Amino acid sequence: MTELALIGVPLATAAAAFAWRSDRSRPWLLPVTGVTHAALSLAILVDPPGAAPGAWLAIDPVARAVLPAVSLLFLACSVYGVSYLRVRRERPNRVFVGAFLALLGLMSLAIEAQHLGLLWVATEAATLTTVPLLHFNGTARAFEATWKYLLIGGTGLALALLGSFCLGYASFEGGGGGDLTFAALVAQGSVMSRPWVLVAWVLLLAGYGTKMGLAPMHTWKPDAYGEAPGIVGAMLAGGVTTVAFVAILRVRHVVDAAGAGDAANRSLFALGLFSMAVAALFLLTTRDYKRMLAYSSVEQMGILTIGAALGGAGVAAALFHLWGNSLAKGALFLSAGNMRRLAGGRSSEEVAGLSILAPVSARIFVVGLLAVTAFPPFGPFFSELLLLRAALNANHGLVAAGFLGAVLLSFFGLTRLGFTIVDGRPRAISRTGRERFRESVGTLTPPLALLAGSLWLGLATPEFLREAWLAASRVLVMAP
Repeated sequence: MTELALIGVPLATAAAAFAWRSDRSRPWLLPVTGVTHAALSLAILVDPPGAAPGAWLAIDPVARAVLPAVSLLFLACSVYGVSYLRVRRERPNRVFVGAFLALLGLMSLAIEAQHLGLLWVATEAATLTTVPLLHFNGTARAFEATWKYLLIGGTGLALALLGSFCLGYASFEGGGGGDLTFAALVAQGSVMSRPWVLVAWVLLLAGYGTKMGLAPMHTWKPDAYGEAPGIVGAMLAGGVTTVAFVAILRVRHVVDAAGAGDAANRSLFALGLFSMAVAALFLLTTRDYKRMLAYSSVEQMGILTIGAALGGAGVAAALFHLWGNSLAKGALFLSAGNMRRLAGGRSSEEVAGLSILAPVSARIFVVGLLAVTAFPPFGPFFSELLLLRAALNANHGLVAAGFLGAVLLSFFGLTRLGFTIVDGRPRAISRTGRERFRESVGTLTPPLALLAGSLWLGLATPEFLREAWLAASRVLVMAP
């Protein structure tokens, strides 16, 4: 069964990685798994299998619309990982490769989960799996960032667990039999206890919003993204946050079925706009380009959250944006990893002149910045345009105005720092980094492929992708 293979293949190769003896050949398990998983995920996108009623695992329209994006991002990162780990020979890679593969399996499990409890277990397991990945560099700052990620993320998941209990109790209060599959919860929505549903929504939104990195629960992101290897940052920004967003979409569907959809939408609008505003303010002041990517991710999560509150058209546009942002953000993190290795620093003062030190990576980075700031003709431009149209069609003029203002400020902040670090003359100490690490086909092809994917989404969005996003939105939004 395809749904089990998408989970079992990466988990099996993760076990093989831990048993593999050679550090030199072990990284090749990454692209082998990536190709297999991408082929399976694209197969379900083109020819979706049927979902059995009441199943805890299924390739439903939501999983079909989201999982291929995560899989393609992992494929690019896995190819990059072979060259990256070859450069990092001073560090054993057994735990890194095993955890990276296990993360793919657990993200697939969470996206496919049709049961509230199974979703939480998969998300918690994915969180724990990322801990050794964050700490791969072994520095004091990486250790601090890992603990902050674990503590804040663990607190968020504790809130999500409590919210899951509350939603289950709301079902019992309404005469439910304890079935916590999302289909059963939606079917019971009209008889659920409204106060308990609202309590559950607040806790679940706070919990999974922490995993997404929505403000003000975003404080783990700058440190984690700043200290993690670029390949790990790419999967956090385009994979782990996607899992949390899917969780919020599924829970919101239950809350809407319980008659509290308007309250849920208002809270999503508030958190989305607040996240975009906070991100824009930090982007205008930060001088660390890896932290800049973290704040950009906070902004993008705010955009997705607003889309989730705009009904069917907004959800479809948010899924479109999820694809475009994942691909473009992956290219940014991988090219930033190259620049970090070459420049030996992260602040604008330390890494000026990257167009000389890392000419190709610097150009990829600049183009990636334009992509995530919705510069045409990349995918995020069209998805944000669709989100804006959905807001105006739903008579949310103030939301549209706040959205446009935050996007404009974020554009100024991202381009300000991006062009600062690319332009100028490199420091003398930075020049020595060029001898330790050189741009290669293995480190340049993956980010270029991701950028090309984002461009392809904008110029020629396949009809089967549009159909998948629309099908998912129809499942997630209650008919008026």
